[in-house]
Amino acid sequence: MNPPPLREAARAVVLDTGQRVLLLRYDEDGGFWATPGGRLELGEDYRAALRRELTEELGAADVLLGAQLAERRQHHPVAGHWVRQVEKYFLVYAEAADFAADRATQTDNIRESRWWTLTELRDTGETVYPLGLAGLIADVLRNGAPNQPTTLD
Repeated sequence: MNPPPLREAARAVVLDTGQRVLLLRYDEDGGFWATPGGRLELGEDYRAALRRELTEELGAADVLLGAQLAERRQHHPVAGHWVRQVEKYFLVYAEAADFAADRATQTDNIRESRWWTLTELRDTGETVYPLGLAGLIADVLRNGAPNQPTTLD
């Protein structure tokens, strides 16, 4: 049996000056919230893919990408097909004004965007990906970006 194909994805942990994180809501798989980002296209590195995804999904102006915070590897279905996904999460400091829906060109079934406080994130009963995001953000707020990316389950 062949392993599922590799799918690489770049994702942003977007924090504002109020220490809130930006999450996007999707309806598939019973509904969930996730960090912005998506699949690398041919020839892209993770940072280039993330800049493109932030522009496509959120109409990002010129946001500055920070350190890689984490990596997650998992098998899961995408569009009905199983993949081996490798996701790299990067810190992005931005404000709501840095994003404009009228500049977004590919919203990829995003139903809603919302800024969450760390308390809201910890207390929610809703599904949020990646699992462990609240702990990752708490560590960043307390200690700054890690020297080496954290591994998420």
